[in-house]
Amino acid sequence: MYCLQAVVVTESARAELPASVEGARLVPVGHHLSLMPLPETLPEAGEFRTVLAACSEHGAVAYIEAEYFGGVGTQSAQVWDRGETVLGPLHLAEDEPALAAGSPISQALRRLGVAKGDHFDEFDAVGLGRHRHTGD
Repeated sequence: MYCLQAVVVTESARAELPASVEGARLVPVGHHLSLMPLPETLPEAGEFRTVLAACSEHGAVAYIEAEYFGGVGTQSAQVWDRGETVLGPLHLAEDEPALAAGSPISQALRRLGVAKGDHFDEFDAVGLGRHRHTGD
């Protein structure tokens, strides 16, 4: 099982996010990015998007979520930069075919500057498989 709801921030936006989200913790994931698992207490969705847009004034910020069980699942992503949405919101439902441009999360990571290199995709390059549960 894989269940992740998180924000990924560039190094330049790293200091802004914890100051804007109560209970935020940042985990470095490489590629000059940090992952913030969503805390238990979170502002209302519209307010949270406003917070992410404001943080993106300092560098790109992505919201990502994925839920998989037995290789089947869903993904969503959205990216803000300079206060504006620059990607998404993207969503890949369980019964939809894979996107030619890559999964929503891989597209978001690419927008944050991740290159897949020799890895399967950007998701793999950053090592998000290590972060299987938001709470962990």
